Amino acid sequence: MNVPNRRRRWLTISAVTAVAALFALPASAAPGHPTAHPRSFDAKVTASPADDGDGGGGDDDGGEESDEISEGAAQFAEARTSPGTVAPGAFGSAWNDLTKLTGTGGSWKHLTGLPYDSDDPRYRDYDSNSSGGSGLVTGRTAALAADDDGYVYEGSAGGGVWRSATGGGHWTPISDQLPTQSTGALALDGTGRLWLGTGEATTNADAYLGSGVYVLTHPHSGTFSAYDRVGGSELDSTTIHTLRFGGGTVWAATSEGVWSHSTTDLRGPWKLQYAPNPAYLPGGPLANDPAAPYKNITNDVAIDPKNPSKVLLAVGWRSGDTYNGFYAKKNGAWTKVGSLGDLPTDPEDVGNVTFARSADGSRYYAINQSPEALSSGAETNLDGIYVSRSGDPFGPWTRIADADQLADSGSALDPPGTQTWYNEFLQVDPTDPDHVYAGLEEVFETKDGGANWSAVGPYWNFGFPCWSIDPSRQTGDCNPTTHPDQHAVAVGSYHGAPFVYVGDDGGVYKRPLNGSQDADGHATDWVSTNDGTIDTLQYYSVGVGADPSGHGLAINGGLQDNGQSILRPGDKVMGSNFGGDGGDTLTDPADGCDIAQEYVYLAVNVTQNCAVNDGSWVDDPSRITSYDVAPPDNATGAARFTAPLTTDTRDSDTWVAGGQHVWVQTHGYAIRSGDEWTDAFDLGTGHVATALAAQGGKVYAAWCGPCDSQGFTRGIAVGNADGTGWHQVALPATGADGSVPNRYLSGLAIDPANANHVYLAVNGFSRHWTDGPGAGTGHVFESTDGGTTWKDISANLPDVPADSLLALPGGGLALATDLGVVYRAPHRTGWQRVGKLPAVAVLQLKSGPDGRIYAATHGRGLYSIALPRS
Repeated sequence: MNVPNRRRRWLTISAVTAVAALFALPASAAPGHPTAHPRSFDAKVTASPADDGDGGGGDDDGGEESDEISEGAAQFAEARTSPGTVAPGAFGSAWNDLTKLTGTGGSWKHLTGLPYDSDDPRYRDYDSNSSGGSGLVTGRTAALAADDDGYVYEGSAGGGVWRSATGGGHWTPISDQLPTQSTGALALDGTGRLWLGTGEATTNADAYLGSGVYVLTHPHSGTFSAYDRVGGSELDSTTIHTLRFGGGTVWAATSEGVWSHSTTDLRGPWKLQYAPNPAYLPGGPLANDPAAPYKNITNDVAIDPKNPSKVLLAVGWRSGDTYNGFYAKKNGAWTKVGSLGDLPTDPEDVGNVTFARSADGSRYYAINQSPEALSSGAETNLDGIYVSRSGDPFGPWTRIADADQLADSGSALDPPGTQTWYNEFLQVDPTDPDHVYAGLEEVFETKDGGANWSAVGPYWNFGFPCWSIDPSRQTGDCNPTTHPDQHAVAVGSYHGAPFVYVGDDGGVYKRPLNGSQDADGHATDWVSTNDGTIDTLQYYSVGVGADPSGHGLAINGGLQDNGQSILRPGDKVMGSNFGGDGGDTLTDPADGCDIAQEYVYLAVNVTQNCAVNDGSWVDDPSRITSYDVAPPDNATGAARFTAPLTTDTRDSDTWVAGGQHVWVQTHGYAIRSGDEWTDAFDLGTGHVATALAAQGGKVYAAWCGPCDSQGFTRGIAVGNADGTGWHQVALPATGADGSVPNRYLSGLAIDPANANHVYLAVNGFSRHWTDGPGAGTGHVFESTDGGTTWKDISANLPDVPADSLLALPGGGLALATDLGVVYRAPHRTGWQRVGKLPAVAVLQLKSGPDGRIYAATHGRGLYSIALPRS
């Protein structure tokens, strides 16, 4: 059997709203994706992606995945913050205003409440990762907690907190009433209360800030409400990495320093214990500096179990800063610690750190990430795993694992740890201080205090001798594994049996705490708990078309790190027909199996049979039914990480794609090569398309360049698909009242009745919340003269980042925002709230052949609704 071509597509950015300001964390020059499979389509951001002749990036050389995550992070955040920084309270104000809008009536229909099988044997075409071994998946898990009564609590990156009373599975949401669904930390205290720290702290793209810390007194039956918040507004606009307890105090490591609070009196304010650069905190003289978001990053707190007054702080930005290091209180002041044994203390050597201590207090463990390795482009930025065998957080610490040792433990990667700044967890067996689980991209286990390690949850099964694509054998003789990219861990019991639970970019997996392994050190007993009752899927896009069976609709969409889902009439399980990351989606309304799916930097793939395939293409390449058709900007990297892709609304065979150039192809879903695109217009050196719309041969292209807070320029170009009539629209740079603001242009939509009547969505917040030059006001603009002049039609629209627009027949206009969907009825000026979703970002809207509106949420799956006709 030939070795398969496996695509690992990455876009590690999740999202849902928070009540406080979103911040952009600058991307680092990270190393990247390890050599885990024969061919990768990942594209480096530090250089033009290699072209291997198939329209995608080149073979993976061990340096690409982390680059992509960093770049995706920067670009997703840029849309919401550039050209300046956003003041605290922006999302809270927007949420309050949104909930006051009148409603349209009607209810959202949840579409994706089914198990999502990443190994579905129906979809094993060329671009699928099916048979990798991850099984049932959902969206990214950021935090976990579990008890000995069978209750498990999952905190998703963008879909809120969920509870299982059955040791995993049969999940229900318990935080939908909160104004943020972004989770950073979950922890059970000694009295059984569940503590929630909001704001995801993985420092990736769509890690939204939170609204503080909440406590649920009765977690077995209760749900979180705004009244459960601890303290005041001190932790608004932060992300919370960890919550640690000791001596009647809870410690919170946040993006704005380390804070503490009494665990008994929950009403008083939080106390700021230490911030390395207080001038950059809100209210400080440098609060609006572009560097402010990463000047007070703190990662974890280690408390001496024998003496809770002894506390060690792990402080530092993943890419390095002079303040990085470990801190302890001496003579009433927090001071850098000079020596901890093997554990580094120099700023260039201390990055993202995670602590874990044993239940008996005899051991402390730590993972440390190296900023120097990250910035230098080393193959791994894992510095090491360490133990303090005295149980004292001040050591002495001894290194018990590095990347080479873990690579030899049955890892699917060589080396592991390429994105330790993003993937870290540690858990000590409560009954055995030498039994430890560690999470990086994979799950590792040691039963002897670090002398020997096993990769019990390998990245995937591709490349192992046991693997097979044969659907009758599922993943061959390999055992199921976890989804890659580990973020959270917990130990709990169900019916008296102890289990370890791990959370990653695919949801929650469990196995017996002392489970079995095969001869290669891989676990034989992982079980996915992602049974379809939990839907935290993070969609970027949605596509809808009539199913060829004639019995309903085929619904698909692109997802963060979970490929593209496909749901067809009669399905009991959703399948994954494209692997890795899914970006934008094009679907033929007349044939829902005609699909184009996008990956980063305009890597586009097309299928005309829903990518149904039994994997026989491995032995017979002529059986491939999905094709790489990326336009040329993919090969040069001259495109946004997630670039716009659309069809002409009057001619579904005409597609438009945007990088530095506006690319057009007229073969529709029959396209088979990237050579079939033509260059309609060059937007200019350094400019990249952010939004596109086309109708009857007329094309609108919004762009930015430069696109970040260090310098920001935006514009709109208008012309024809045949390359004629192109010109740049004059947009005042000041963003004065009534003019298009100097912010990220995120969406374009054309009146179905008139190609000169066009609407524009503007992301970010207005100048009320941002100090960026030309931030202006308004989020929706209208032009009736083909883009020559624009009018602000935001009216009563809340000041919230706007993501995409949908112009409807008859004059209705729907807008997707970071807090849900709003609608302006024909011949009206005011906006209404569409249905009631949790505080979740909606990134795209599409019309279905059935007349319903379909919404891609980034944290709670796909939904549809029927809007009023007048």
